[in-house]
Amino acid sequence: MSVAPTEITRPESAEEAAVVPEPDVPWVTIVHNDPVNLMSYVTYVFQTYFGYSKEVSNKLMLDVHHKGRAVVSSGTREEMERDVQAMHGYGLWATLSQDRD
Repeated sequence: MSVAPTEITRPESAEEAAVVPEPDVPWVTIVHNDPVNLMSYVTYVFQTYFGYSKEVSNKLMLDVHHKGRAVVSSGTREEMERDVQAMHGYGLWATLSQDRD
């Protein structure tokens, strides 16, 4: 005697049928304060790598110095991974995080 498999189906509710993708949450690169690098060097890195003006670079450097960190770029995760690696290449302490503000 053979038993046929029973197929169980669940009716879709309106909520299940309407799948709405979550919006992309941008990622950010954060540069942290360290006791090693000079403020002028950090300003130079921001100008050189990101192409920021001297004024913008100086403001970001002061945020790093006084607040302990500054968000220096935002974008996709892959872009921020690239920026973090570049900051490490310059000898700066940097991390990436999702911007949930």
